Amino acid sequence: MTDLDTRVARPHAPLLRRAAPALLGYAAVRALGLLVLVVWSAARGKSAYTVLTARWDSLWYTRVAELGYGYQVRLPNGDVHSNLAFFPLLPWLERLGHAVTPLSYADAGFVVSLLASLAAAAGIFAVADRVYGPRVGVCAVLLWAVLPVGVVQSMAYSESLFTALAAWSLYAVLTGRWLSAGTLAALAGLTRPVGMAVVAAVWTAAVVSFVRERGTRHTPGAHHDAHTLDAHSAPRTPTPGAPSHEPGRTPGAHPDTHPPAPGAPAPGARVSSGAPAPAPSASVVPRAPVWRRALGMLIAPLGAAGYVLWVGHRTGRGPLGYLDVQAGWRNGFDGGYAFARFVGDKFTSFPSALAGLGLIVGVALLIWLYVTGVRGRQPVALLVYTGVVLALALCASSYFGSKPRLLMPAFPVLLPLAGALARLRVPRSALVVAGLAAAAAVYGAFWLNGSGPP
Repeated sequence: MTDLDTRVARPHAPLLRRAAPALLGYAAVRALGLLVLVVWSAARGKSAYTVLTARWDSLWYTRVAELGYGYQVRLPNGDVHSNLAFFPLLPWLERLGHAVTPLSYADAGFVVSLLASLAAAAGIFAVADRVYGPRVGVCAVLLWAVLPVGVVQSMAYSESLFTALAAWSLYAVLTGRWLSAGTLAALAGLTRPVGMAVVAAVWTAAVVSFVRERGTRHTPGAHHDAHTLDAHSAPRTPTPGAPSHEPGRTPGAHPDTHPPAPGAPAPGARVSSGAPAPAPSASVVPRAPVWRRALGMLIAPLGAAGYVLWVGHRTGRGPLGYLDVQAGWRNGFDGGYAFARFVGDKFTSFPSALAGLGLIVGVALLIWLYVTGVRGRQPVALLVYTGVVLALALCASSYFGSKPRLLMPAFPVLLPLAGALARLRVPRSALVVAGLAAAAAVYGAFWLNGSGPP
């Protein structure tokens, strides 16, 4: 039984078994990245493990785990860096790991990050497999692994933990498990400020399901029995090289038969050719009870709201106290004005102009990929989540060197690229991934041994 309290047809293979190739590929990419980092750091007389566990934000998380909240640093310019800016779930897990094992707080943070990165990879596969099929799922995981700043996935940072919680919450939404979706969204809200993106996705998908249910109920001739379908998806174009049919299954249909995804395109809807079309669901299942959806919506914001209100109480500034803490770090939301000025300043000299051009191309690529997802009729939960993550990362006045890793949780933007990669023959797609993995490994080692992530 799921949160839908319905019977669902048994998939042809368990999800984790289908995800095995993706997880093995992900582990290989990350192992290559860590190996190159070890060699590069040793050549510079540094410890790769120290770089991963005891620099930048890793130190702040470790200090929270060991000493709790209340530590702050006042800079010569008057800025106050308080550890209240760091959400508590990762430090709690570090403290737990230290309490039940011989690991130090930093060691526990590294282990949590490694395990969370695998959970994130599995969650990304689950989402992509649910919407587009297993080949796109594998490719999506590999593309997430070979991001230029993918080495952060192996650091004692909160990006991997947050992405894991976000991906599985989105998967729970897509499969109608509203209580699980709300609980995971609440945990994501205890991990990073961008947890509000997961909350927005859960709320939007739930509202869409309510509206559709109400519309179906009032449509003349609509079915009112327990097996009424939500509008789900358009036919999927079979991936080249994939089997065209299986006994007892409609050709081109997705092998897994889950409940339909709220906010996905209606059957027969036209889908832009620039993105893979969502796979159809063969299930006919009752709707989720209203109380489950409502309770999932109620649970989802509790994590982020609880921590923000606690910080406001601790600082004595009320609900705006957390914003004051972020202001001490010069973090805020200005609609992208500061980022635009930062990019514009790059064009004051020729060498830096190339960097400015690269930033413009990168932002344009992100926008194009997001628009491609919109035109491809991705489920509304994915679109809302991705849109909020992109907006918070690109339109915040935070330190600009951190933006690439802040964008890392926006994995649904990779789905159009994953669809294109899945359409290649296996040897060619493997060659592309290998080349990107090598480049990412070298860049990650160079990056962490230089200025590194803030």
